Amino acid sequence: MDDQSPKDLPASDQPVAGRRGLLKALAVGVPGAAWAAKAVGAPSAPAAAAGSIEGQAATASGAARTLQFFNTAEARAMDAIAARLIPADELGPGAKEAGVTFFIDGQLAGAWGAGAQFYRQGPFEKGTPEQGYQLSFTPAEMFRRGLAALDAATRKQDGKPYAELDEARQDAWLHDLQAGKVDFSPLPSDVFFQAMLDATIEGFFSDPLYGGNVDMVGWKLVGFPGAYASFSNDIERHGVIWAGKPVSIANAKGHTMNAGDKHG
Repeated sequence: MDDQSPKDLPASDQPVAGRRGLLKALAVGVPGAAWAAKAVGAPSAPAAAAGSIEGQAATASGAARTLQFFNTAEARAMDAIAARLIPADELGPGAKEAGVTFFIDGQLAGAWGAGAQFYRQGPFEKGTPEQGYQLSFTPAEMFRRGLAALDAATRKQDGKPYAELDEARQDAWLHDLQAGKVDFSPLPSDVFFQAMLDATIEGFFSDPLYGGNVDMVGWKLVGFPGAYASFSNDIERHGVIWAGKPVSIANAKGHTMNAGDKHG
């Protein structure tokens, strides 16, 4: 993030006010979404532990969930990070409660984590922002290295792993990671921060089939109905508030539409 003041920006590029506005911007990619990291440090509120790592969390359907990639320490750190990037508040559950850690865990255990689609022949040099990711690490290697380095750094400076710090200190560490002030050489801390932020946003808004967005809390927050073919006729209904229930890929087959579901 640069040092330009929000008041100096054109109206179309002003930061989005409030958590609901911010997440709507992230979901549809409107101007202001680049201010996503402003969510770091937002106030948290008590919420159900639907996405908590402790004691094997359960999905909305009640099925037990187990980790495929993260060890316990990594999962606790990622849970804490997700809780600060998209905190729970009066509008509803946050990323932790939405099971984002399980979404990321599943992605890291699969082809994306292994860098199956990455070109990995080098040379590996620092590129421009437009060139995207330029490191030699696969996502799995980056998260494993980065989370271990974060816990080591917080233990050294604060005497505790990241997950055990208070929220103010957790936020301070995330701000420093984002600014690239923490030395995780050879892994740039700002690249690691952005990877965690991107994955957290994706998990919060992905189809629940992939492990995150438990009970479709992300979709409900921004009014997204789900990628369901029967909704296609409503795409052109501009200015009409969506009043139906979102539908996941996992339960779309048995979903039946009626007038009440479709337009409230």
